[in-house]
Amino acid sequence: MNALRAARAATFTYFALNGFLLGLWLVHIPTVEDSTGISHAELGRLLLLLGLGAFIGMRIGGKVTDRAGVKLVVPIAGVVCSVTAFLPGVAVNQWTLGLALLIFGFGNGLIDVSMNAHAVVVERHYDRPVMSAFHATWSLGGVAAALTGARTLSWELSPATTLGAAAVLGVVVSLVTARFLLNEKEEQAAEQTGKRKAPRRIWIMAVLALLVMLSEGAANDWSVLHLQDVLNASPQIAALAYGAFATTMTVGRLLADRVSAKIGPMAVLRWGSVIGAAGIATAALSPWIWLALVGWAIAGIGLSGTVPQLFSAAGHAEPGAAGVNVSRVAGLGYLGVLAGPAVIGWLTHFVPLNIAFLLPVGLCLVAAFSAGVLRTEHTEEKVSA
Repeated sequence: MNALRAARAATFTYFALNGFLLGLWLVHIPTVEDSTGISHAELGRLLLLLGLGAFIGMRIGGKVTDRAGVKLVVPIAGVVCSVTAFLPGVAVNQWTLGLALLIFGFGNGLIDVSMNAHAVVVERHYDRPVMSAFHATWSLGGVAAALTGARTLSWELSPATTLGAAAVLGVVVSLVTARFLLNEKEEQAAEQTGKRKAPRRIWIMAVLALLVMLSEGAANDWSVLHLQDVLNASPQIAALAYGAFATTMTVGRLLADRVSAKIGPMAVLRWGSVIGAAGIATAALSPWIWLALVGWAIAGIGLSGTVPQLFSAAGHAEPGAAGVNVSRVAGLGYLGVLAGPAVIGWLTHFVPLNIAFLLPVGLCLVAAFSAGVLRTEHTEEKVSA
């Protein structure tokens, strides 16, 4: 049990590290934009390369993780993500920044899928839900990055200096923490037995991840502008919209494992999606700033536990293919995060911003009606245990 607790703590560490590295890049986006001399439009296009690299890293990482084992791949992925996080800080123009983001995205996708695969292994040994807490730790890593970035920027440190120091720290943490990971490599025989057992359900889960993560991405990127442009809130008040959403999202993930243990992952996905839809609808249709803030807070608490349930179910579906299945769900879900802001922006050419939010409301309701896909996964996992 001590080894299992150490493995769980190690998994927390990798999730926090990933959130910290990605968050530190996000904090430095304006500075890097200025130093490379690119426009907002050029930056938007270059950020797509970050998503493309992550998608490639997830697909490759899933296969490699299943073949080589999580104990080997996770620390390597941590080192790769840490080293590549330094590259955007030394970019000098749009071409070098684009290449840096593509490579950093690859490292981010690699650690994302491998650490989630290890989280599935840890959860299997605990025989109870623990996945959501790992995702909450990822969010806390982002909070730490925001605080660190604010401090280093106030010291006028360059992105290269801050990201370089983070890279060194990440390499050390990845290598030191590796010894606590579980040495579990799924047997190929188990993979062949279950290979054709669950592909259809895995892709359904992936589509559901796309739907809820698209809604999450829309809230992340447009909630502040919603309060400013639709409700005429001041920039200081409008910023509270994202703060409310992000805070309840993190708190919800810290609590979601206990809720899932009591009512099951299917219910968490179904009712979480319903609550998320209700929160977004409340925010979108509210004529008052205070009610819109409440709506975004409700949306965060609702959506908080949905994605971890899908990742967990995908990882447990086939004992020998956890990495590949998690990569499918995470990869399509990640595309949703990228597509959400773009889709909402496109819709604003035809309808007001608050009306455009009715799209993620509808997508959340589709996810709620489709949550039964987790019923069989949960039941089979309990039977096999």
